[in-house]
Amino acid sequence: MTEDDVNTPDDQAAGTGEELREHEVRTALLNLLAEVGTVTATEAASRLGYSSGLCSFHLRQLARHGYIEEASHQGGRARPWRLRTPGADGSMAEEQFGDLARGLEDESWQRWLNQRDEAPSEWRHDEAFSVVAYLTPDEMSRVANVIRRTLAPYQDREQRPLARPDGARPVALITRLFPLLPHTADDTDQD
Repeated sequence: MTEDDVNTPDDQAAGTGEELREHEVRTALLNLLAEVGTVTATEAASRLGYSSGLCSFHLRQLARHGYIEEASHQGGRARPWRLRTPGADGSMAEEQFGDLARGLEDESWQRWLNQRDEAPSEWRHDEAFSVVAYLTPDEMSRVANVIRRTLAPYQDREQRPLARPDGARPVALITRLFPLLPHTADDTDQD
């Protein structure tokens, strides 16, 4: 019997995708992963001020419930973790991942707004913008693909810290393309 067996409620099988209760350490770990990309239990403990054993336990819990996964690594005992992306195996519903990602994005944005004045002067600005464009579904997909291709040269820096130029920091790059739906009668009744 393992630590995980003891701490999994009887009515909830491991890995079923059932809701994992909110917990301070798990929330801090998810926020850290959203910020830095990958992290080991030891690195998380150092950054968050918890023990590595506690971080390791909660990282495994998050993995069992499909929120994170082991990142590829070059052997050794260190186990780096990353946020899980929806995969072809269907183990994490795309909608569930989207909700988690949007929640972390929103929380990170609020933290930025609240702490912007504490950032070094050269980092005190942001590049937030919004545009409404009239597109077909095919055009919307093409725009998304152009954005992905534009960002591709920078994505390997998450796994390869030595590829990061001096002064580079993690920057949230959030793009949401979705059709604007007309207001319904129910929407206007709530005003």
